[in-house]
Amino acid sequence: MHTIKGRVIDTAATSILGGTSVSILNAKDSTLVKFTRAAENGSFELPNIRNGKFILLVSYPKYADFVDHFVLDSTKKDVDYGKINLTGKAQLLADVIIKGNRTAIKIKGDTTEFDPQAYNIEPNAKVEDLIKQFPGIEVDKDGKITAQGQKNVKVLVDGEEFFGDDPTLVTKNIRADMVDKVQLYDKKSDQATFTGVDDGEKTKTLNIKLKENAKNGYFGKVIAGVGTDDFYQGQLMFNKFAGKKKFSAYGILGNNGKVGLGWEDSQKLGTQSAGTMSDDGGIYFTSSGDEFEGWGGQYNGEGIPVARTGGLHFDNKWNSDKETLNTNYKIGSLRVFGDRNTISQNNLASGIINNISNQNYDNDVFRQKLDAMYEIKLDTTLTLKINVDGTLKKSDTFQDYATVSTRGNNSLLNTSSRTLANNAEDKIFNINAFLTKKLKKKGRTLSLNLSQSVTDNNTEGYLNSANSFYNVNGALDSIANINQYKLNGIKNNVFKSNLAYTEPITKSLTVILNYGLNLSNGRSDRKSFNQSLPGRYDILDTQFSNDYQLDQIINSGGAVFNYKKGKSVLNVGSKFSDVNFKQEDLYNKIRYDRKFINYMPQAMYQYNFSQQKSFRINYNGNTQQPSLDQIQPIRVNTDPLNITLGNPDLRPSFRSNLNASYNSYKVISSQSIYISGYFSFTNNPIASNVVTDAAGKSTFQAVNLADKVPTNFSLYSSFGRKIFGTNVGLGLNMNGSTSYNFINSVLNQTKTMRYSPQININRYKDGKYSIYGYFGPDYTTSVASVQQAFNSNGWGASGYLSGSVQLPGKLEITTDGQYTYRAKTQAFNESFTQLIWNTTITKKFFKAQNLRTSIQGFDLLNQNQGFNRYASNGNITQSSYRTIRRYFMFTVSWDFTKMGGGAATPAPQN
Repeated sequence: MHTIKGRVIDTAATSILGGTSVSILNAKDSTLVKFTRAAENGSFELPNIRNGKFILLVSYPKYADFVDHFVLDSTKKDVDYGKINLTGKAQLLADVIIKGNRTAIKIKGDTTEFDPQAYNIEPNAKVEDLIKQFPGIEVDKDGKITAQGQKNVKVLVDGEEFFGDDPTLVTKNIRADMVDKVQLYDKKSDQATFTGVDDGEKTKTLNIKLKENAKNGYFGKVIAGVGTDDFYQGQLMFNKFAGKKKFSAYGILGNNGKVGLGWEDSQKLGTQSAGTMSDDGGIYFTSSGDEFEGWGGQYNGEGIPVARTGGLHFDNKWNSDKETLNTNYKIGSLRVFGDRNTISQNNLASGIINNISNQNYDNDVFRQKLDAMYEIKLDTTLTLKINVDGTLKKSDTFQDYATVSTRGNNSLLNTSSRTLANNAEDKIFNINAFLTKKLKKKGRTLSLNLSQSVTDNNTEGYLNSANSFYNVNGALDSIANINQYKLNGIKNNVFKSNLAYTEPITKSLTVILNYGLNLSNGRSDRKSFNQSLPGRYDILDTQFSNDYQLDQIINSGGAVFNYKKGKSVLNVGSKFSDVNFKQEDLYNKIRYDRKFINYMPQAMYQYNFSQQKSFRINYNGNTQQPSLDQIQPIRVNTDPLNITLGNPDLRPSFRSNLNASYNSYKVISSQSIYISGYFSFTNNPIASNVVTDAAGKSTFQAVNLADKVPTNFSLYSSFGRKIFGTNVGLGLNMNGSTSYNFINSVLNQTKTMRYSPQININRYKDGKYSIYGYFGPDYTTSVASVQQAFNSNGWGASGYLSGSVQLPGKLEITTDGQYTYRAKTQAFNESFTQLIWNTTITKKFFKAQNLRTSIQGFDLLNQNQGFNRYASNGNITQSSYRTIRRYFMFTVSWDFTKMGGGAATPAPQN
């Protein structure tokens, strides 16, 4: 073992540079071997270094880096650099700063830092164009980022969220020449950041740090496009920065699939900590399981969307950065209309039932959401963080179904015609307060988390259903018609609290103690009315009406022990929650009382070989209580051929989950290895008991299985490396499950498996061309024991290839194609093949290239058609649906900016 030591001073002023960053890198791949900071007197010492070839990197703000290559072997025990003289950048000539001391990549502790000035930045290039050049970072066709083999990368601007947590808003709108540096690191959870106790929960994060002169001024983008077949798009984005203040606004209008920045609520509080353990195992009223509830307002490529959305953002820091405010307001409407054809095969022990269903729908939603985060550092030890959000949503939905079912011999079984039309209003309010206090003893902390959540859903609408049933000879046997008016009201009020205390037992061992009290009450009032006269619905249908009141008191407590020493981190603990559950059937004066204990053990071990290489394995188990939809005896008739019954006698199940992952990354070669695996099994599982009668009507009820253990597993692995300037990756996905359910009193076992290897390539040359693509086959098996002869085993394949090239005259051509193949199976005798090919030709104007015109051809081969095939619990289903098909669009886009006191970019002239 060897020791490296020295002392850092300023060459000109001969002053001591305490706190200087000192890193030892492996000379072969630049991975971090050891890191420290110089003491107050400028001295540093790095012991226990093995033999090998290394690089010493010494960095201090506003000084040129000191870099030296050295070798350690048996002939040289220690290396003493003596005085290391750093030179201030102000003392160096400009060309020396840029060319001689410009380091494209620096590793500072656990942070990899990229210098944009060391890369090519074309006029009007965006952050996305910049980070595509960084080794180890890939950006796919949707703007999703993969960094060092890990997906779901979070993007911040100067350490803060920008319009919630949509990374593409940053990468596709902020200009690359505004960026001072880009930092890549693993962001710890809020609780781990506060306590200093490493819980192993981290999020790969890119932090975009802006130049000082880019923090004053404004910039934005305007896009307008008109296309064939009445397609159109419009987008406006405006950003104004003033020091630590940021204001932004956006608006989107179009029917070409661009629906906004995402309708899903962002997770504002960061990754859940192993110490807080906020899950309580309670039971709440939900609006799931009933088609008559309000539409959520998502667009996932099905149907034709018409979107009108907008939003405002403001954030600021003041009072010496002791106070922070981050707010967002979003408003928008989304209408989606279309049609769907579904073919399904229902496997029974006695035979099969084939179903063909056609659906037409027209859904519309209007939504407003306001959220805010305020944080204040009351003193050096006490911090308060408050998050609040409120949502108002109105939706109108119309759905029309026509279904025909036949027996296995093709004889007619039943027909059904249904129409559902409803209006829904949702009100949602959440508030969360997180108070943290650091006590006198180092590592001793106290935190209190309080939250209140209120939801109110009201739905009204009409159900019309005509159902005909036929005997084995194909003759009409009976008719059942429904014409009802329905009123549904669901309310929940939930208060949660969690008190956490952290106590360092030794330097390596810490315990986190938790206690929480949760209170909740809810009301579910569902009324169905039949007609007394045409158009007059005033006869209450008691069979399909109910009114329930729910009250819960939950006391929870637990402890997590954290052991951290050297490169190892170990967490072991458990949580218990005592739940007192009371539900009243207000119609029938019946009361259901349940009292149960939830048990949630957890364990995690992580070994950090280096900053770029680690292994992690964790286990967590939890008691799974049945949901209210499973236990309460509520009858819903929105689909008369499929009725669900409650089972008040259901017992809880216990699910065990095991996760493991390994990741390794080498900076110079951009070599990344990422492997993750998941396995779960459930004891005393809750399964579905389906009884299908001779008329084809199915009744569903949840039951316990005492002697069967369902399992799920998945394996994901990826290997990437730069070869001749091209990033090449290999991946393999495997997942499977074993599940159980009863079909007409016969226990059915369904086994599924899916194998999908993949190869991907990525090459980017700024200002010249880019290539990105992936391709891989897949094989899926799904076998149900009740009808093994009718499985859905089959091959498939998918691929994507995109490329762009810069041509003389400021022309750019971009093209991409997405390929999908599904082979025929025993259940479905038709294969599916599709290639969606798009091409765009862009002309850029002005020196800044901030004005662009483009002609886009979408789905040039006119093959785009919605398709989905899946199997579950003995049922095999295939769907096809309307989606956006071939069109051409002419688009004009203008980027404008005035930053750092400079002149604004000129507006386009006619």
